Amino acid sequence: MNSMDFKSNDPIAWCPGCGDFGILNALKKALAVLGRAPKDILMVSGIGQAAKLPHYVKANCFNGLHGRSLPPAVAAKITNRDLTVIVTTGDGDCYGEGGNHFIHNIRRNVDITVIVHDNQIYGLTKGQASPTTELGYETKVQVNGVVLEPFHPLETAIALGCGFVARGFSTDSDHLAALILEGIKHKGFSLIDVLQPCVSFNKKNTHEWYAKRVYKLDYKAYDRSNKIMAYEKASEWGDKIPIGVIYQTARDTYEERRGLNKKPKLVDEDISNIDISGILKDFK
Repeated sequence: MNSMDFKSNDPIAWCPGCGDFGILNALKKALAVLGRAPKDILMVSGIGQAAKLPHYVKANCFNGLHGRSLPPAVAAKITNRDLTVIVTTGDGDCYGEGGNHFIHNIRRNVDITVIVHDNQIYGLTKGQASPTTELGYETKVQVNGVVLEPFHPLETAIALGCGFVARGFSTDSDHLAALILEGIKHKGFSLIDVLQPCVSFNKKNTHEWYAKRVYKLDYKAYDRSNKIMAYEKASEWGDKIPIGVIYQTARDTYEERRGLNKKPKLVDEDISNIDISGILKDFK
């Protein structure tokens, strides 16, 4: 398979130069290497610029509510474990409105892959500060600069025991594609936070700003299974920003702990004889 097998016919509505294009290209490269047919892949999103991505990929698609991409993704994977389930979401959608789902689905450890387009701004609603916006950054709403401490998703995920925690850079689509492929193949909840420049509303964290700072982790010298080392690396920000797999460890998935992996798939169960008339009466 090649990346063109996953090209949809929908016109792309992102701004020219948006970092989302790099994520889209990387995802299609990863899916081509994965070798699964579009019918076996489910893309789930919430609301935002990142949430438009499933429309640009030839695969199954579910658009949820703002901050609510994880619940339907988890439900789909539990119902049909043969699906490859990928969530595409933004820093506001996932870490803000969806923060509660983010935390507790790391705890559940359902086998899904979550790709966060982290541009440190609310792009769809025209540039308000998001949970990851840096201190002091001025927006049209935070005219005196952001005063809240930014949310640290990688450190939070590692502290919660997330089995796969990675950071990518949208401009380096080959490196990002490799991270996405690793995340999909990892058994359990996988988080890939992507540095994604917003060319319209974030005038600080640009393509050039990141290009001067990001560096790839050397796995010969770095132990991705060391939680303390991983937490320290995840905290590194400023003049040097590491990209790659920050932390990886094996954990039993939710499906294994509940024994669902040993039972027939829920999607295959015959529900034709189930009487739901009583339930329907409650909604009249």
